[in-house]
Amino acid sequence: MNTILKILGILILIAIGVGFYYRTFEDVLLGDQIIGLAVLVSAFILMPIFLYVRWKGKRLKDYTLTKENMDKMRDKGID
Repeated sequence: MNTILKILGILILIAIGVGFYYRTFEDVLLGDQIIGLAVLVSAFILMPIFLYVRWKGKRLKDYTLTKENMDKMRDKGID
C-alpha cells in the first residue's frame, strides 16, 4: 500500500509539472485542466488512501479529548 501511495504521489507531481508546462508554453486551458485534475485526484483519491494507511490499527479513543484523557493529562501535570 505504501508503494501505491508513493507512485500515486509521484504521478500527481508529474501531472502538476506537465500542467504548468502546458500552461506556460502551449495551451493555457489544457494546462489548467491538467493541474485541476491532479489536484482533484490528490484530494479525493490520494488523501483518503493516505489517511487509511496512517490510521490503520489505531484507536480513535486515544486521540479524542474525553473526561478520562483529560484526567490523565491533569495527573501528569499537562494543562
